[in-house]
Amino acid sequence: MQKSQKTVVEMSAEIVAAQASNKNMSSEDITESLRRVFDVLQEIQSGNGVISEDATSPDSLAYLRRNPLASIQRNQVVCLESGKAYKLLSNRHLALYGLTPREYKKKWGIPMTMPLSARSLTNRRRKLAKELGMGKQLAEWRAERKRFVG
Repeated sequence: MQKSQKTVVEMSAEIVAAQASNKNMSSEDITESLRRVFDVLQEIQSGNGVISEDATSPDSLAYLRRNPLASIQRNQVVCLESGKAYKLLSNRHLALYGLTPREYKKKWGIPMTMPLSARSLTNRRRKLAKELGMGKQLAEWRAERKRFVG
């Protein structure tokens, strides 16, 4: 490496500093942005400075990491940490990476209300819950609890 070339860390810091100067960012936003930029630059560097075609295909891990909502698909959800596809990202699986579902969603920018399961599984569960009247039972339980708790 030539002395005039910057390291990945230096480039990441400069990019995030430029973003922070143009946009109001919290310290958590800056930290997360720095991680993401660093990861992308490392991917580019490992490919000898060229982003491979795979990085732009909707099925690639690099693409999914840039577009985390695309990782939750009809018949599978792709773990953005491991790159493996599952029907459901369980607490146990995320614990392997030191994350809770809440931390995983925050890290990747996934809405807190979005389930970490394939859409087909989510729809099947929703349909079953409606058939069993679980929404009605929950409303009745809440009303009863409110009566006693006040």
